[in-house]
Amino acid sequence: QVQVQESGGGLVQAGGSLRLSCAASGRTFNRYAVGWFRQAPGKEREFVAFITWGAVIVYYADSVKGRFTISRDNADNTVSLQMNSLKPEDTAVYYCANPGTTGWGPPQYWGHGSQVTVSS
Repeated sequence: QVQVQESGGGLVQAGGSLRLSCAASGRTFNRYAVGWFRQAPGKEREFVAFITWGAVIVYYADSVKGRFTISRDNADNTVSLQMNSLKPEDTAVYYCANPGTTGWGPPQYWGHGSQVTVSS
């Protein structure tokens, strides 16, 4: 089983940047796709981005395209989400997710989440 843990959230002003990291323990996940989701207060969890094994395919939600960048470091068994030009509407708990497959699919493993708050 894969356990994933997010880190790097916090409070930032609009227009600022934050970097989230997702680390795995248990079975290595460097051969699996990894994605990020977020959930704002009172809203459903929504997809943000994913990256496949080998970083062959990356995909972003329209709401973050051009501002967020997902990347992976297989040597460190981590996946990062660089978030630039943050907006108040980006405020949410961000979750790392792993479908347990090389390509993207319904997540099987979830982290506990990391809070990102963007002030106006």
